[in-house]
Amino acid sequence: MFESVQTVLTEHAELQTALADPAVHADPRRARQLGRRYAQLNGVVEAYRRYQAVAGDLEAARELAAEDPELAAEVPGLEIELGTATERLRRLLIPRDPDDGRNVILEIKAGEGGEESALFAGDLLRMYSRYAEARGWKTEIIAGTGSDLGGYKDVSVAVKGSSNDPAEGVWAHLKYEGGVHRVQRVPVTESQGRIHTSAAGVLALPEVDEPEEIEINANDLKIDVYRSSGPGGQSVNTTDSAVRITHVPTGIVVAMQNEKSQLQNREAAMRVLRARLLAHQQEQIDEANSAARRSQIRTMDRSERIRTYNFPENRIADHRTGYKAYNLDAVMDGELGPVVQSCIDADEAARLAALGEDVA
Repeated sequence: MFESVQTVLTEHAELQTALADPAVHADPRRARQLGRRYAQLNGVVEAYRRYQAVAGDLEAARELAAEDPELAAEVPGLEIELGTATERLRRLLIPRDPDDGRNVILEIKAGEGGEESALFAGDLLRMYSRYAEARGWKTEIIAGTGSDLGGYKDVSVAVKGSSNDPAEGVWAHLKYEGGVHRVQRVPVTESQGRIHTSAAGVLALPEVDEPEEIEINANDLKIDVYRSSGPGGQSVNTTDSAVRITHVPTGIVVAMQNEKSQLQNREAAMRVLRARLLAHQQEQIDEANSAARRSQIRTMDRSERIRTYNFPENRIADHRTGYKAYNLDAVMDGELGPVVQSCIDADEAARLAALGEDVA
């Protein structure tokens, strides 16, 4: 059982040797890549060692059970322990999303519902910011267009983690957030106290570590500059500092106007463009290898409604996993963990089912 572990053990040993070589650390990018992979394999190696230790204890207890009643009494507990260790190792052997260790750029856009939708987009930004803070991640607003009542028509926020373990990576948790988020509540603009339904869209993108990782031909870019504007279209800048970059081959368009400097807006736009191009490349790979690589959670259409936030009932519901709880106030305050975990669990179950006995 678990014949594939030997391949992991071999790679783990090779990485350990490589990371001990000072020459490897002369290339920071290469060192980070190896470090991430080593951290990922560490979990598998530790789980396998635990599995071996429990299996050895169980075998010894069974052999000596006839002679030692105390060891015989330990057998049922060790059998349960071995089952737990086996399942943990089995799950760790499921191939991970290669982007799990990456940081993330979240793009939140108001949808149907006018000002109420823009206010909800701002609420989502606050929810993600507090969730990130609770996990020890850092957030940075890259761009945003405010609304008249203090919400956001659109906002882009970068979320950065510090762990080398892909299982603790930002993308490993936030990749499930892409889609339409529906809200049901009484808008501040509603004088009759009627419940309205509106929505905001979230796009989750794994961020590129190094600019060189995504090759962009300058001839493929169409760059326009224009004057920035604020809520309601009011001018906030008298110079052409806003930047719009179009990647002609893919048709991807990124516009930035938050910074006063055209150079800063261009750098921010390129940062988001690289993330979108990385996601575009991954989508092409997913389409080519859909049966083997695609996660049922991750690959749902981004236009699909994924979650409902019902304020009158204090209810949060994820429509992909069936998760439902009546602590929406806490979720909006950043306690998003159980909702995300339901997606992780469903994703792992789907991958495990797809692999079948090949994992063993």
